[in-house]
Amino acid sequence: MEFVLAFQQPPNVYETYADLLKGQQVSLAWKQYMGALAAAGVMRAGRQLDPRNASTVRVRDGQRQGQDGPSPDAHALFGGFVVINVETQAEALHWAELNPNSSAGYTEVIPVLTIIHA
Repeated sequence: MEFVLAFQQPPNVYETYADLLKGQQVSLAWKQYMGALAAAGVMRAGRQLDPRNASTVRVRDGQRQGQDGPSPDAHALFGGFVVINVETQAEALHWAELNPNSSAGYTEVIPVLTIIHA
């Protein structure tokens, strides 16, 4: 089964990344985590995102409304994701628990639906 692990981070986490020492520690934790996913053979894809430079678009009454920056409704920023292929949801939850992001923010575990083409 495929799952997306979506990494939701509080905005202040990005200040930690900017600190030279703390940023290196965070980078090392991420490298170890990604290496463990690769070594286990479960990672299919992954990307780091820059939500601070996102744009938000809504359509209301047929009119596009846009704003620079992440959604003002967000309490956390979507900082990245990986797609994993594991046997069970319990295994996906285990990988989410091991993620360095889960101690600062949270990791959503989202099953990937199979699309059937006609």
